[in-house]
Amino acid sequence: MSEYRPIIMRSNRLLGAALVEANLIGVEELEAANEKLLQNLDQAADREICLLHVLLNDTQVLAEQQVLEYMVEEMSLGLVDPRELDLNDDLKLRLETGLCWATWTVPFDRDGDIHYLASAYAMSPAVRQHWEKHLGGTIVWYGSTLACIGDFLEKLESERAGIAGTAVAS
Repeated sequence: MSEYRPIIMRSNRLLGAALVEANLIGVEELEAANEKLLQNLDQAADREICLLHVLLNDTQVLAEQQVLEYMVEEMSLGLVDPRELDLNDDLKLRLETGLCWATWTVPFDRDGDIHYLASAYAMSPAVRQHWEKHLGGTIVWYGSTLACIGDFLEKLESERAGIAGTAVAS
């Protein structure tokens, strides 16, 4: 079991509650999605334990556009595509990708004590609380899609593997 499993479970549970509270899905839809998520729990890699993915793709009771609109209109968040950002090398090397996958969140910039994060799970209080505690300082949240976060993290992990492979070969 992964070290991130507790935050994964908590972030998914509280995201589901937030989606119901925002009237983006109904309780019955959440229960069906949670059941599907739990069925796959033991076979799935941590990055695949994603309630939002189940709601968008498996049960198809939610459109990601609805979540993004809620983040913009109700939470006053901007939107960002982390794939379009150029992280500094220090942040690329220090970024804890396991935590990013677990929370579907990516820190993409820092200015003193102000951290800038892109998240597909910004609606989950557990995600926001975890990152606030983890980073300290002020956090400026941005919404993003699962695909944007996933593609960004896959590219970063691939770049790191290439760097590590080059270092071993030297």
